[in-house]
Amino acid sequence: MLTQPDDASKQSQRMALLGIWINPLLVAVKLVVGIVGHSYALIADAVESALDIVLSIITWRAVRLGAEPPDADHPYGHGKAEPLAAMVIAITLIATAIGLGYESIHLILRPHPLPEWFTLPVLAVVIAVKEILFRRVFRVGDTVNSTIVKADAWHHRSDAFVSIAAFVGISIAVVMGRGYESADDWAALVACFIIVKNGINMFRPAMSEIMDAVPANNTIESQVRSIAVGVKDVRALEKCRVRKYGLKWIVDLHVKVDGNLAVKRGHEIAHEVKNTLIRANIGIADVLVHIEPA
Repeated sequence: MLTQPDDASKQSQRMALLGIWINPLLVAVKLVVGIVGHSYALIADAVESALDIVLSIITWRAVRLGAEPPDADHPYGHGKAEPLAAMVIAITLIATAIGLGYESIHLILRPHPLPEWFTLPVLAVVIAVKEILFRRVFRVGDTVNSTIVKADAWHHRSDAFVSIAAFVGISIAVVMGRGYESADDWAALVACFIIVKNGINMFRPAMSEIMDAVPANNTIESQVRSIAVGVKDVRALEKCRVRKYGLKWIVDLHVKVDGNLAVKRGHEIAHEVKNTLIRANIGIADVLVHIEPA
């Protein structure tokens, strides 16, 4: 069953709020345990989770803004707020990873105490929580076709990757003992590369949406063509352009009809095509129909 735009917006907002509620607890636990347990990887993990709180708030606000109806200044609505926010999130994530990476290199070159063993069970719990969050949020983002909700999901997966890297590094340091203190910092550095990669993966689809690129999943165009040619007196379609606008689609169509029809009938056919597509419940917000003689 297709998720309607209003329901999709509500689901997206719930997923953003989920991160806002859970991440503060994770930040507090990881920061305290990281400081007491002498683990910079865990502290870096806490910083990344703290950033996730801010980014989840941005996600929540962008989803709400994107759901607002068209107005005089925004006749197509506010759907572009979602990919714009996703781009901001991706850039912020990459910049943070670069900063944490720099600090990791600094610590690798500077002697410091071994991390404590009790940081490991904490990390195991964090990994499990973050992976569950990723799967749940990404499933909703994929269902409602929301770029920013999927980006928010990747924050949770990035956090899980950071925690996994920290777990490996701390394990090596704890098991091997003196001389392997920097294993924890190397783990944090590896995690930073993973975060940068995920940030780039978030940025690309958001940029494509801003640039009105052809949808990655071209099923929507096939559906539009199939529905439009089924309208009475439509002979064929010459052009069909579909672009994503928030949770909805904007369609431009060139429809071919009998060239001997009256202008009034051609006008009626254009409205029938538009109304049929919007009533089809495939997430179309608006349709521009250009009539041409077959």
